[in-house]
This record gives sequence, C-alpha cells and structure tokens, in this order.
Amino acid sequence: MGFFDFLFKNKRKMVGEFIENEAIVLDVRTKAEYSIGAISGSKNIPLQILSSNISDIKKLNKPVITCCASGMRSGTAASILKRNGINAINGGGWQRLSQLLAN
Repeated sequence: MGFFDFLFKNKRKMVGEFIENEAIVLDVRTKAEYSIGAISGSKNIPLQILSSNISDIKKLNKPVITCCASGMRSGTAASILKRNGINAINGGGWQRLSQLLAN
C-alpha cells in the first residue's frame, strides 16, 4: 500500500464516521459551480459568505463534511468551522467525496 492509498483509506474512514453521526455535506463552491453538479442532498454555502452563516450552521447541530472543486476551499472552510466550535472535516473535492459516499 502506497502513501496516497493510506491517506485515502484514512479519509474514507473519517467520512464514514461523520456520516454515521448524521453529518451534513457543505459544498463551499460558488453557486454557479454548484449548479453544474453537486452531491445529492448537500448544502451550498460559498466560502466567501461562510463566516456570516456560522450561526445557521451551528443550529443544525450536526457534524459537517466540507467539499469544493479540489479540496483547497473546503480545507479553509473546515478550519473556519472548527474555530467556531463546529465538528468539521475537509472532504476534499466534491467528485471524489461523492465516490466515497457511494461506497
């Protein structure tokens, strides 16, 4: 098993644990990007306005898996959420996350 296989299996395990705890998938791409394709049931709050929606996300009282196009913005979003007391992980790119959720 290579290093990237190890990382992917760890992410799969973390995502699975979050889903077991009824996590929501938060897609932080722009509305235009989101409209092209997204994970079914995900919520779209673009990274640019995420900070102004923290209280609404907290009200959901659920863990959060963030995603975007490549994993960069979702990493920033997960950090913002964690700093605000929300249990969050970076799910990475939405297409790869979609594959993880399907398995």
